[in-house]
Amino acid sequence: MAIKAKGRFVNRPTQTGGKRYDKYFIYIPTEVARDSQFPFKPGDLLTVTLNSRLKKLELSKA
Repeated sequence: MAIKAKGRFVNRPTQTGGKRYDKYFIYIPTEVARDSQFPFKPGDLLTVTLNSRLKKLELSKA
């Protein structure tokens, strides 16, 4: 059975060397990330794939 919860997509702008850059983050709820079925660990490199037609984002280990 899949675990389902609401996360959030946020922008945390940062300033480096006098220039402003956008940093985007996707927050995954704790109950999802700590579930034994969650496939990622902190520090894993991920491949991000966007399917704009279906409005879906897919994450997989790089």
